[in-house]
Amino acid sequence: MSHESPLIQSLRTAVAAAPTDVPLRLHLAELLLGEGLSDAAVSEAAVALQHAPGDAGARALMVRAMEMPAPEAPQGPAAPAPTGFDWRAAEDQVKDAVPPRFVTSETPEAPVPVAGQGDPGDAAVWEVDTPGSVTLADVGGMQEIKDRLEAAFLAPMRNPELGRLYGKSLRGGLLMYGPPGCGKTFIARAVAGELGASFMSVSINDVLDMWMGNSERNMHEVFETARRQAPCVLFLDEVDALGAKRSRMHHGGMRNTVNQLLTELDGVDGANEGVFVLAATNVPWDVDIALRRPGRLDRTLLVLPPDAPAREAILRYHLRDRPIESVDLGKLVKVTEDLSGADLAHLCESASERALLDSTRTGTVRMINMKDLLAAAKEVRPSTDPWFASARNVAMFANEGGMYDELLAYLKRKRKL
Repeated sequence: MSHESPLIQSLRTAVAAAPTDVPLRLHLAELLLGEGLSDAAVSEAAVALQHAPGDAGARALMVRAMEMPAPEAPQGPAAPAPTGFDWRAAEDQVKDAVPPRFVTSETPEAPVPVAGQGDPGDAAVWEVDTPGSVTLADVGGMQEIKDRLEAAFLAPMRNPELGRLYGKSLRGGLLMYGPPGCGKTFIARAVAGELGASFMSVSINDVLDMWMGNSERNMHEVFETARRQAPCVLFLDEVDALGAKRSRMHHGGMRNTVNQLLTELDGVDGANEGVFVLAATNVPWDVDIALRRPGRLDRTLLVLPPDAPAREAILRYHLRDRPIESVDLGKLVKVTEDLSGADLAHLCESASERALLDSTRTGTVRMINMKDLLAAAKEVRPSTDPWFASARNVAMFANEGGMYDELLAYLKRKRKL
């Protein structure tokens, strides 16, 4: 400190004797700043701020001292050129007394997403299948269903002139209902293949969104995509979830989604020309009645467990790549009445497991035989029974407008009433 003036040295002695005297320390800092000793002035101002954090004079002095340019380095061959004030060193020196001037977060806070303000490129891409090779010829049996589909969709499509003559539009909707596992989705794909139309399958997971208004927008985009791909079969899977009865809903957002579905089905100004809406449900009594209004899903089709020709085709399909011997399909078809398509697939899987387990126990690989299949048929119970138990009450006591007449006739024929 030999370069300091006698006055500064005297003040240092006074400050050391009275370290809490803030005005005296600031006076010392002013003198240091006047002598060009900015670093020393910063140190004194920092100590003053420790004793008086809110002192405006101390803060102002600190700023002036930190902004003063550094003194020129002594001349010499090894002296580096000055590069400006070292802010980081100054902040380290006074960090305990003065909070940092600039704070940079290491992990910037993510913006809160706002519905409707996303990047258009992030919009959901709806999967549309090109016309497939599966047609109604690949659906075994079920001739009555094929005839109904022919009248509803296929004949007008194949003969547009005849359709116009009879005023038959190429738009419309059909609701398929029945017990689970009976091939409603496969039939919808077969219709698309028969028409040579694109196929688009939509479920509730594709439409529902947590943000208000996005579910309705998704529903609109689904139909817009189908219209652009016309002719297109739009398959609404589990439509009881997408179009449940609004009277039972307690959430306004879901009611709005059902309203949007109704609007899209109406297809104002013929917008749905060439869009064939097929819907499937296991619980048609839970579907909003407005969906079945004429011009929407105005036709219904009961898809029952596969008949004998259909069961034979299904069994043949699921056994085609398995090692079998001496299988009497005719006998197997007779003992599998009332089983759904899914039940028949499970039967074939169970028979395969029996043969595989026996092969591992004996150490000799053997084929799947009729004994395995009949044993599996005894174990597999029709998964459709619980559905018919529920549907029977609805068909008997809530058959409004004769919607379930076909189901009643089937239950009488099977003596399940």
